[in-house]
Amino acid sequence: MTFLPALQRLGRALMLPIAVLPVAGLLLRLGQPDLLDIPFIAASGAAVFGSIGVVFAVGIAIGLARENHGAAGLAALVAYLVTTEGAKALIQAPAEVTAQLPQQAHDLAIAAYRQAAANKFGMPVGILSGLIAGALYNRFHDIKLPDYLAFFAGRRFVPIVAGLAGVILAGVFGLGWPALERGMDEASRAVVASGEAGLFFYGALNRVLIVTGLHHILNNIAWFLIGDYGGATGDLNRFFAGDPHAGAFMTGFFPVMMFGLPAACLAMYHAAAPERRKAVAGLLLSMALTSFLTGVTEPIEFTFMFLAPLLYVVHAVLTGVAMVLMDLLGVKLGFTFSAGAIDYVLSYNLGTRPWMLLPVGAVFFALYYGLFRVVIVAFNLPTPGREAEPRAAIAPVGAGARGEAFVRALGGSANLQLVDACTTRLRLRLAEQQRVDEAALKALGARGLVRPDSATLQVVLGPIADQVASEIRAAMTAGAMSNSAEAGAPVLEDAQLASAIVAALGGAANVRTVQTCSTRIRLDVLNAERISMSALEALKLRGLVRPEQHILHVLIGPRASAVAASMAAL
Repeated sequence: MTFLPALQRLGRALMLPIAVLPVAGLLLRLGQPDLLDIPFIAASGAAVFGSIGVVFAVGIAIGLARENHGAAGLAALVAYLVTTEGAKALIQAPAEVTAQLPQQAHDLAIAAYRQAAANKFGMPVGILSGLIAGALYNRFHDIKLPDYLAFFAGRRFVPIVAGLAGVILAGVFGLGWPALERGMDEASRAVVASGEAGLFFYGALNRVLIVTGLHHILNNIAWFLIGDYGGATGDLNRFFAGDPHAGAFMTGFFPVMMFGLPAACLAMYHAAAPERRKAVAGLLLSMALTSFLTGVTEPIEFTFMFLAPLLYVVHAVLTGVAMVLMDLLGVKLGFTFSAGAIDYVLSYNLGTRPWMLLPVGAVFFALYYGLFRVVIVAFNLPTPGREAEPRAAIAPVGAGARGEAFVRALGGSANLQLVDACTTRLRLRLAEQQRVDEAALKALGARGLVRPDSATLQVVLGPIADQVASEIRAAMTAGAMSNSAEAGAPVLEDAQLASAIVAALGGAANVRTVQTCSTRIRLDVLNAERISMSALEALKLRGLVRPEQHILHVLIGPRASAVAASMAAL
């Protein structure tokens, strides 16, 4: 895996633990004295924030693991616990912590110092544990051991080796904690010292990186790592822990997401041809409300990102300006998911000068509306309602048929090597880009297509992306898009079919494992580039599913076990 796709996959994996935060923030706020005043509800939400390192460890590991298997999450939990508890045992408290204290207080002071250190390194350890466990699962999930150790082979081996990795991490954090703590503190102070310039750069770069999906990584550094307040690290955690100085890396998004981009939708509506405004009104209103309420903006941004790159650059600059302006005005706001109205209302009483968002938002609404209206008309941009050809209506497909429709539009199940999703987009790896039907995807609701490289495709759908990805995988697994055997086609004997499949996979030396599951054979190869999909399709099998680049499911039918046995014998 090259560097950029690896970073993109990490960005997508980070969204799984982040998805937990809205419910935690909701519970935490509803239980506060200024709302429902129910302590156990507040404690329930605080428990998630207090265990944020564990949440990220498990979530990142599952997000990175092939097939998103839960064994990776268990391995991450083992690595995290071994690291944190081992490091706490190794950390030596400075002499001044216990100076002139009686023995009982001496032990309590040491325990408190170690726990404070664990709170501080909990988030970095969580991220590292998730990364390590995900990588170890992908490397060892099918490992074979001698017969007398066979019980510990395969997926059971992953938590074991993750625990050993945790011992190494424990040594690094435990013995090197003084140096690591100094490094973390100096990095945080450097970011804070960057002042308005740093905020502007962060806001602008955040929007620029959306096209690649790497903004998730940038956000996680700012929201979960920078700064420390009573053991809570990161701008988001510190805000909800009560740090009056937290929120600088979140506040500036509110004027843009709640006011600016909805105004851009209104400008696109007014700029549309009068006879076509009714047709695009539902689309633009849906995108505007999504941005205003939840802070999910990609469906809007992909509407003009490639039509008017200069306008998108201005949008990125205005986001940076919003970050600086809100900070200069002394406004501090926070969110658990994104800068939408829902999070604004929930965190209102925790913020500093939260009412200032309304006048600032009005300014950004007018600025975005005027800018977009002028640029769209002046450069005759084909925004919704202004295209040379009318925009294809979103195809009315049922929940069960939507996955099949997407598989067809993406070139069939054999063309799909990997199906993933983040908050707003499908992340796909394809055998052949040219087999994708872009018109069909747009008819199904795609807001935009991004091709980071020759084998990768991202389809911007909005908040439904993860649900659509599940439906696509279900359609592939069910064989809904499989190639049916042609009438009258010759039926190969088990051994002949086995030989033909092995040859199409690049030969027996390229086949790592052969497993049977009911009517299908699950194959894992060493070199995915040696697979000949055309040769496999020529065999007229019942179906081909490729959930990962190096993993292939071949639908055979009742003969699956016999064909698999013949393959294993080759």
